[in-house]
Amino acid sequence: MEQVSVVRCESYDRAVCRRGLLEALEPIGGLDFIKPGMRVGVKANLVAFLKPEAGATTHPALLSALAELIGERGASVVIGDSPGGVYTAAYVKTVYRATGMYETEAAGAALNMDFTQKQADFPAARVAKTFQYTAWLDNCDVLIDFCKLKSHGMMGMSAAAKNMFGAIPGTVKPEYHYKYPNPADFARMIIDLDEYFRPALSIVDGVVGMDGNGPTAGDPKPMGLLLASKSPHAADLACAHLIGLEREDVPTLEAAYERGLIPASWKDLEIFGDLESLVVRDFHNVRTKSDILFWNESHGPVKKLAGKVIQRCLSAIPKVTASQCVGCGKCADICPAKAITMKSKLPHIDRGACIHCFCCQEFCPKGAMKVYRPPVARLLNR
Repeated sequence: MEQVSVVRCESYDRAVCRRGLLEALEPIGGLDFIKPGMRVGVKANLVAFLKPEAGATTHPALLSALAELIGERGASVVIGDSPGGVYTAAYVKTVYRATGMYETEAAGAALNMDFTQKQADFPAARVAKTFQYTAWLDNCDVLIDFCKLKSHGMMGMSAAAKNMFGAIPGTVKPEYHYKYPNPADFARMIIDLDEYFRPALSIVDGVVGMDGNGPTAGDPKPMGLLLASKSPHAADLACAHLIGLEREDVPTLEAAYERGLIPASWKDLEIFGDLESLVVRDFHNVRTKSDILFWNESHGPVKKLAGKVIQRCLSAIPKVTASQCVGCGKCADICPAKAITMKSKLPHIDRGACIHCFCCQEFCPKGAMKVYRPPVARLLNR
C-alpha cells in the first residue's frame, strides 16, 4: 500500500520548516536512503522569475531546511529546474535570484550551473519513448522531487508528478505541448518522465499554495501543510483530495491509475497524519475537461459535426482580459501551435489552431490570459 505523510506547517520560519520536514518524513523512513558522499539532486518548482510570496515556486526556506538535513547526513545537495524560457545560465540565474534560491547556498546547497542537454531513449514509455532532458539530473545519485501545490490550467493540478516536466529544457517544452495536445496524452508523457527519473522522495510545499489562475498567475493560498511520499502519484492523489478534486479531474492521476501506480481512491492510501483536517474547502480550482471527445472518426458527418459543436460548447479556452494585458507578446512567442497573433497590442487567438495547452495562460507575465469556461459548461457544473 502506498504511503503518504501529511503534517500541519503554517509558516516559512526556518525552524518551523525543519520541524515540519522531520515530522512529515519520519513515518515514511525519513532520509535513510541518503548515504555519506552522495550527491542529492533536488528538483524544485522554479517555473518563472516570481518572488517566493507569489505562491508559484518552491519556497527557499523549505529548500534550505532540507539542504541542512541532507548535509547532516554527509551528502551534498544541488537544486535545479528548467523554467519556461531559454535554458541558459543568464536566464536561469535571474530565476534563481527572483525565487530566492541563493538563500539556499547558506544552508550548504549548490544551485545547478550545468545547462547542457541530453536525449533519453525510453522504450518502456507509453508515449515519450525519446525526449530531451536537462543533463544535470544524470550527475545526481538520488533525486528528490520538491514541488508546489497549485491549480493548473491544462492539468487541473500541479504537484509532484507535473513537477518533473521541469526536466524538459524550457525552450523544448512548447514542442511537447504541440506533440501531445490532448491532455490525456500529455499526462501520459508526464508519467513517462516520472517513471524514467524515478525520484526517491516527493515532498509537497503546501504551506502557501496557489489557486485560481494557476500555475503562475493565480492567488497565493495559505494551506498550512507539508506532504511527503515515496511515490509522486500517491502524493498527488492525496493532494487532489486536499483541494477538492477527484482522481478523474486530474489527467496525470488518471494516467498513473491506468498503469496501476495508484489505487482508485485516496482512501486506499496508507496515510500518516490527519489529512481530512487539512482539506481546503474554499480552494478555487480550474476545471477544463478539454480532453473529452464527443465524436470519433467512425461517426457519420452529422454526428461528427454535432459532437464537435458540443465539445466546443463545453471545452475551456484561453481568453485574454484586455484591461490587464500590456501587449508584451509573450503569449504569441510561446504558443506551440502559433495560434496567437498580436493585433493593436492585443493577442488574437485562432480558435481553429488552438490546441488548448494553456501555455499562454501559464506564462503570461501579467496574468491577463485566463482559463475561460463557456456558459454551458458552467451551467452543467452547477
